[in-house]
Amino acid sequence: MASYKATIGLEIHAELKTQTKMFCASKNDPDEPKPNVNICPVCLAHPGTLPVINAQAVRHVLRVGAALGAKLADYTEFDRKNYFYPDLPKGYQISQYEFPLVSGGTLAGVQITRVHLEEDTASSLHDENTGETLVDFNRAGLPLMELVTDPVIKTAEEAGIFARELQLLLRSLGASEANMEKGQMRVEANISVSKDDTLGTKVEVKNLNSFKAMERAVAYEIKRQSAMLEKGEAVAQETRGWDDAKQATFAQRIKEGSADYRYFPDPDLPSLKLSELKGYSLEEISAELPELPEARRTRYTGLGVKKDDASMYVRDARFGTFFEAAIAGYKTDTARIALASNYIANDLVKIIRDIEERDTENNGEIPISVQNFNSIISMAIDKKISSRGAKDLLALAAQDSRDPELLAKEKGLLQTLDAGALGRVVGEIISANPDSVAQYKAGKGPALEFLIGQGMKALKGGGDPQELRRMLMEAMQST
Repeated sequence: MASYKATIGLEIHAELKTQTKMFCASKNDPDEPKPNVNICPVCLAHPGTLPVINAQAVRHVLRVGAALGAKLADYTEFDRKNYFYPDLPKGYQISQYEFPLVSGGTLAGVQITRVHLEEDTASSLHDENTGETLVDFNRAGLPLMELVTDPVIKTAEEAGIFARELQLLLRSLGASEANMEKGQMRVEANISVSKDDTLGTKVEVKNLNSFKAMERAVAYEIKRQSAMLEKGEAVAQETRGWDDAKQATFAQRIKEGSADYRYFPDPDLPSLKLSELKGYSLEEISAELPELPEARRTRYTGLGVKKDDASMYVRDARFGTFFEAAIAGYKTDTARIALASNYIANDLVKIIRDIEERDTENNGEIPISVQNFNSIISMAIDKKISSRGAKDLLALAAQDSRDPELLAKEKGLLQTLDAGALGRVVGEIISANPDSVAQYKAGKGPALEFLIGQGMKALKGGGDPQELRRMLMEAMQST
């Protein structure tokens, strides 16, 4: 098959965290289990009702724009996007067309076209047993942010990286939970392929409810379109769905163009001149932004934290918050920070994962206080316990909240620092393992590690492995 180049653009919708819906006072509660509870005449499109713009939703989108380094609109307005579905009670959706709130910007190396604000539709529930379709209007009118990228993504992997980074950004800003399983973040991918740098026929893939599904759908569509072009077949501009069971896309309908929606400014809503509103300028919005994910990763790696561990702290708020609290008093002591990070990212994470596997109802809380954790780190730094002893003590402290030094004494984890005691153990190890001593003298490095292990075993983890190493090497050189 000839080589084809893929061009991918993403359209991502995210439900925003607000107290009320986009244009009415009905509660914004995506977790409401009962259907048609959070509704009112406005979101049900009763005649004579008038929408009112949700200021909190506008601020959320502007904060996203500022975080993207984008241009924030001075003038903006809302438009009516006309189409007819049972889950759209008005027969049109209030959205933005010509004057979006945000233009441009970048994230994860991908250029952004625009970010605008609109309202969500209701939820259609299909009953396979009766063949009926029921409509739940709780979601109708929820504030919805739509982000559109430039068609500059080239692979399914790049698309996945971008979508995950956007989810992380939205959560960091407090703009959205962006939970894909709950439908709070929905991704649509526009894919085309061609032999050169010109754009091919665009196909939009919907029904992508996870990052993995999106990546697989994009990869499948690139392969499908390439095979069609190779056989001389034309690719239809259409909307396709993703069948996760078959791991394949399927045709849904011919793709609409903007003219099909008959956009026009909504006469019931005022246009906004944001420069005339206090608190809505780029400077004011930027000043209230928290530390953004990429900046946090950079700060952590600058403190000596491994790149993967830094990403984990940014991604998982539990460990990120614990890490920040643990290093709060370390200032620029990079050695201590790196050691603390190592025990959190490797040992503490494993302890918690094991707890969660045994107890599925566990709420994921970290089972050790920052004070006790830092006590263990100090003991390791001061060589009161070995690295092996610190791991064992951390596991004990996760089950027992008493002073870690007391636990270490009870379990015999404190290092034996007495030179005489270490010397006696060294002599016993050398006498008991003549073959390993001979191998070490013959230049076989693993023999030394074996002898150190025997020494630590004899000391029950209470020896300093570095001192033990030095004394073993010195003793074997003199024999």
